Amino acid sequence: MANTFSALKRVRMTERKTEVNRMRKSRLRHAIRAMRRLLDKKDVPGAKAILPATYSAVDRAAKLGIIKKNTAARYKSRLAHRLAKAAA
Repeated sequence: MANTFSALKRVRMTERKTEVNRMRKSRLRHAIRAMRRLLDKKDVPGAKAILPATYSAVDRAAKLGIIKKNTAARYKSRLAHRLAKAAA
């Protein structure tokens, strides 16, 4: 266990950061999951409606370091491809 004041503070800060990052990653997963569910049900208008919000969540997660930039691009590309396929 940490026994200096600065080390104890770092432990507290890390716990808080971990909790915030967990919340942000969960929010990202929920946004992607909602989009995928609509695509599975072939609800194209609903999927098109939440597409900007989903992209925003993915971009925000990448900006905050929750996921990497290329991972965000891959998620967005695959969702767009599935949406185009469902719309056709």
